[in-house]
Amino acid sequence: MGIEKDKSLLPYNSFHIEARAEHFVSITNEDQLKEILEKEAGKAILVLGGGSNILFTKDVKGWVLKMDIGGIEEIKEDEQHVYVRAGAGENWHSFVLYSISRNWAGLENLSLIPGNVGAAPIQNIGAYGVELKDVFYELQAYDRKNRKVYTFGLNDCAFGYRDSFFKSAEKNRYIILNVTFVLNKVPVLNTSYGAIRAELEQMEVRTPSIRSVSQAVINIRKSKLPDPAEVGNAGSFFKNPVVDQQLFLSLSKAFPDMPAYPHEEGSVKLAAGWLIEQCGWKGYRKGDAGVHQLQSLVLVNYGHATGKEIFDLGEAVAGSVKKKFGVVLEREVNVW
Repeated sequence: MGIEKDKSLLPYNSFHIEARAEHFVSITNEDQLKEILEKEAGKAILVLGGGSNILFTKDVKGWVLKMDIGGIEEIKEDEQHVYVRAGAGENWHSFVLYSISRNWAGLENLSLIPGNVGAAPIQNIGAYGVELKDVFYELQAYDRKNRKVYTFGLNDCAFGYRDSFFKSAEKNRYIILNVTFVLNKVPVLNTSYGAIRAELEQMEVRTPSIRSVSQAVINIRKSKLPDPAEVGNAGSFFKNPVVDQQLFLSLSKAFPDMPAYPHEEGSVKLAAGWLIEQCGWKGYRKGDAGVHQLQSLVLVNYGHATGKEIFDLGEAVAGSVKKKFGVVLEREVNVW
């Protein structure tokens, strides 16, 4: 196990922010994780996956554990399903493509989402009508408090909109080691989103497959979102806010063109990007920190912005939305 000191984290975060780790180690198995956690109990520890959902505003005075546990295996199957376990360090999009190549259906709408498998349940990632919980079977996670590995089923994870037990109730207590998915042998395609249908038409696809739906999603995401390899970003900086009926009715009268979508228990989900754009932020830039010119939900680092500059911009954006609409925007990105 190679431990590095004063390690630059620039290559390990998609915002391309310069920060340094006092100690850095790549974790490739459970025993390594236990050794570090038991030896360094009490010190600050940041568990890092693909680095696609974090904003560094300071150095890490302690340990950065880069979760690189790999491996994909089919653990069981029945007439309709195959159960596939992936290590927390597997790249998410690569895992999606791996599954598609074997005709395992269910993940195609989640194509090209950045990050690693281990982070996917924490966020309950979702796109185009599908959420991770829809294909989730179980996961194994190390409990830092009791120093044991536990298995969590679907009901244990308390999945919500971009939320889970691991993000809210017990944040930072558990470290995910692997995730098992239940995938379909016979595809049940979800093409209900207009953008997917339109893209499939553009592709001249008359009979969709999991491959064509995946490619449609990839095309859409590439047309809307900046490539982190070219422009530093973490995708959506904010979650789409969910409001009650009373606030929605008030807003819809004042802003009749406001996009809105039914949500759980009579609540309504609003489009954060639309709210931000209405406040005049689309394409805004100050120095190297900015709001993307095509998607207002994405904050970007055009070169040498600091994490604090990106953070302050996010606070200003959220403040203006609160002032204009009375809606509180919650960050989707984790801040260190």
